[in-house]
Amino acid sequence: MGLRQCCRARLWLLGSGGLVSLLLLAALYGSGPGLQPLVFFSPWRIQNPLYKLDLSWPKFPELFTGQTFCVAVDHIHGLIYVGQRGDHVPKVLVFSEEGYFLQAWNTTTLEMPHGIFALNTANESSVWITDVGTGNYGHTIKQYSPSCKLLQVIGTPGIAGSGTNPIQLDQPAEIFVDDTGDIYIVDGDGGMNNRLFKLTQDLKTLWLRGENGSGTAQFRIPHSVTVDSLGRVWVADRGNQRIQVFDKTTGEWLGSWSNCFVEDGPYSVRLTADEKYMITAQLNINRVLILAAPPIGSIGDCVVVDTIQLAAKVRPHLLDISLKSGAVYVAEIGAQQVQKYVPVE
Repeated sequence: MGLRQCCRARLWLLGSGGLVSLLLLAALYGSGPGLQPLVFFSPWRIQNPLYKLDLSWPKFPELFTGQTFCVAVDHIHGLIYVGQRGDHVPKVLVFSEEGYFLQAWNTTTLEMPHGIFALNTANESSVWITDVGTGNYGHTIKQYSPSCKLLQVIGTPGIAGSGTNPIQLDQPAEIFVDDTGDIYIVDGDGGMNNRLFKLTQDLKTLWLRGENGSGTAQFRIPHSVTVDSLGRVWVADRGNQRIQVFDKTTGEWLGSWSNCFVEDGPYSVRLTADEKYMITAQLNINRVLILAAPPIGSIGDCVVVDTIQLAAKVRPHLLDISLKSGAVYVAEIGAQQVQKYVPVE
C-alpha cells in the first residue's frame, strides 16, 4: 500500500472519553523514558467528532504530482486552488468543490509556492500566492487572475530584503486580503524577516509589527495569518509555538495562545464561517486542531474542542475552509495530497 492510500486508510478522529482516561492514567503511572509529552485537553471537548474525511475528493488524486504546500477555497465559485512544488510539475492545480479537476497552471513565473489565498468580492476574484524561491522570481507575492494571468507582484523578484519603501520580502509565508482590500502579510518562512504588516490596496504600509524573538509581538517564523469580523488579526507564530493576536486597525497586541501547542507549533490559522472555531495544522505531529474561537472581549486561553489525528508522515502544512459548505481542505506535504474534511451533521 502506497503512502497516499495508507494515509487515507489510517485516520483516527479522537473522542474525549477514552482518550482523557488514558492520559490521566499515563500521567499518574507512566513516567519512564521514551514517553511523549502529555497535552491535557479541555473538559469541554465534544463527545462526537466535528468532521469526517470525504474519501471521494478529489476524483483523481493521482493528479497531485508534487509536494502540496498550500490550498485556497473560492467559496463563491466553488473552486479549490492547490499550490505544489517540484520539477516539471504544474505549480497550481484547480479543482471543483465536488472534486473534479478543472485546470493546471504551467506558469514559469512561480518558483516555490508556499501560501495561497483566493480573494472574492462583489467586484473582484483573484488568487494571491507567496513565492519563497531563491531564483529570479522568488521572495515575492504574486496576484493572478483565475485564468493564471499575472496581475501584480509585491516585493523585488529574486532579491531578499527588509525594506518597506519599496517593499522587500524574504521568503514570505502567507497573505490575507480582507473585504476592504487591505492586505496582511507574514514575512517570512525562515528568512531574515519575522514580521507582520498591513498594506493598503496601493501597497502603502499602514503598520508593521514584529522582529525576531520570543517576546510580546515578536516572531520566530510567522507562518499564517487571518482576520476575523471583530477586527482581530491572528498569526501562527510557528517557531514560538503560539498564536498571537493583534488589532486590525492599530496593530496593537491583544494576546496570545500557547497552552495548546506544547508538542508542536501552529502552522495555519483559519476560522469557520460562523467564527465559532479556529482550525490549525501541526505538521510534526500530523494533527489538525479545532479550537474554540473567543467572542468579542478578552482573547483568553486556548481551548481544544476536537482533533483530527492523521497517519504518520502525512505532514499537514496549510489549510483553508469553505465559507459556503464548511469543508476543511488540508494540504499535506508528506502524503503529497490535499484532503477534504466535511462537517458531521
